[in-house]
Amino acid sequence: MMGTMPRKPVARDAVLDAFEELLIDVGERAATLDAVARRAGVSKGGLLYHFPNKEALIAATLERLDRLAREDLDAMAAAPEGAAAYFIRSSLWSDTPMDRSFVAATRLAEVAHEEARRRFAAIQQQWLELIGADVGPAMAKAVLYMGDGLYFNAMWESGPSGNAVNREADVHELLAAVERLRG
Repeated sequence: MMGTMPRKPVARDAVLDAFEELLIDVGERAATLDAVARRAGVSKGGLLYHFPNKEALIAATLERLDRLAREDLDAMAAAPEGAAAYFIRSSLWSDTPMDRSFVAATRLAEVAHEEARRRFAAIQQQWLELIGADVGPAMAKAVLYMGDGLYFNAMWESGPSGNAVNREADVHELLAAVERLRG
């Protein structure tokens, strides 16, 4: 007899994706359980099976951010070009799962969600430690702010009218600056 694979993880991920999209598109207050169920294409009962309330949905969203950030930090630590260059190079908004997770969580932090803020601070601290090990602690924040500025500017310009050519030129200039910082 052939066993069937349970479909629960797919539904759970669809609900998390829908919540993330709603956070990005309309913000935390409008990302109601009803709106999430509609966007995910599941019944409200189906949503409640996985997430009994909005706090459970938020907790799972922040767990996803932590997992994606851990994967990114591992890649950053292993990057042959060094952590600082990796950080700058990966600071262009490219609509990756990490990008979406990060922006969704910023929408939670905007509404004074303390846990979201705590997670951001922890991720930023890990970035700073890796970058600091690469270019020295005195320059780590400069690299972090370069990457942040690149990220947010690229995010605002993303879409059909995005200015990808200029952003690539910015990346090369910033990488050259990082080399100078390294001395």
